[in-house]
Formats: sequence, structure tokens, C-alpha cells
Amino acid sequence: MSTVRTTSGFGTGALSRASALIHTLLTVEALLLLAASPGLAGLLLLGPDPANLPLAALCLLPLGPALSAALYALHHRSRDLTELHPARAFLRGWRLNALPALKLWAPLLAWLTVIAFTLTHFAATGLPGWWAVLLTVIGATSLLWGAHALVLTSLFAFRARDTARLAGYFLVRRGRATLAAASLLVLAAALTALLTEALPALLAAPLLLSLLHGSRAVITETQEQFTA
Repeated sequence: MSTVRTTSGFGTGALSRASALIHTLLTVEALLLLAASPGLAGLLLLGPDPANLPLAALCLLPLGPALSAALYALHHRSRDLTELHPARAFLRGWRLNALPALKLWAPLLAWLTVIAFTLTHFAATGLPGWWAVLLTVIGATSLLWGAHALVLTSLFAFRARDTARLAGYFLVRRGRATLAAASLLVLAAALTALLTEALPALLAAPLLLSLLHGSRAVITETQEQFTA
């Protein structure tokens, strides 16, 4: 009589996968905060005066490449506890995507700053009240476009203008992905308003992982339809 003995390799079980995920999230979170720390430190020194909005936008510039590198690292994460290299993936993502991300992140920040500055000084503009509602809708739509653009520029090597067009296309084409991004933005805003503005930054890695999960249809269609 012969016996068959099966052995499951170390690092492939459910506990190992959970440990791998936690390790990856903590590492990516730490590196994201480190990469964005020059700007985040500047934000702490700024007061809540609306006149500081342009300076706040400048402080947020390093955050774009950091978010892109984090998305890259999370997308390429290993489920195997013995094959974890999140720091290496983050650094590779930052090296590949820092400049492409900044080409989209900087104009988006500038546009949102104009909208925020207008809304905070709306009484002085003399515009009718419905303009405030319109500007708020435009700002929210711009943020959703930015979420799609961030995912695309983090995972694909398109030109900036092509990424911008695709982000606009998916904004309408993939309503469920847009709705998922909207829910994350609402959650981040609620955490900021109800608790502290630091909390979304401290939870950036799991929020970005959720963004990737909600963007699966966008990623799949991009791979199948817009890459060779």
C-alpha cells in the first residue's frame, strides 16, 4: 500500500496571507507618509485662513507621487509571506510614476485651489447662489476624475493627456468604479470633519487598497482595450 503525503508550502495559508497584507499595508503607509512628509509638515504650520489655500496646495504637491507609488506597491503586492517586498515595490513605483503623476496632480491641485478659494470668498464675488452649488459639483467631479487618473497613471505608462482622457472616459463609462471612489472620498471627508484631518492620512494605505478594489473594472478594461 502506498501513501500520498501532501505538504502545503509555508506562506500560502490564510493566516500567512493576512499577515502579508498587514505587513504590506503598514510598510506602504509608513513610506507614503515619509515621501509626503515635507508637504505634510508644511501643512501643520499653516493656519486655517482661506488665504493660505495656495500655500496648502504647494504643500500637497509631494502627496501625488507618494499616492501613486503606494498604489503601485499595493497593486503588485504578494500574497505570500515569504515573497514580500513592499518597500522595493514602493520605491520602484515612485521612480516610475513620480513625474507622470505630478503632471496630472499639479494641475488638479491648482484647479481645486481656484474652486476652494472662490467658494471661501463667495460673498465677495457677487455671483448668484446657484454658482456655489455648481462649483461644488465641479470640484467633486474633478476629485473623482483625479481618482481615476491616479489609478491609471500609477499602473500604466500612458502620456499625461491620454491618461486624462481615459480618466474622463471611465468617469462615465464605469459608474460603479466612480461610485466606489465617491464613497471613499465621502468617508475621508467624514473622518476629517468628525475626528481629525490626520486620520485619512494615517489610513491612506487601506483607503488606497479599497480604491484599487473598486477600480478593478477600470484596470481590466484598460489592459484589454488600451494596451498592446
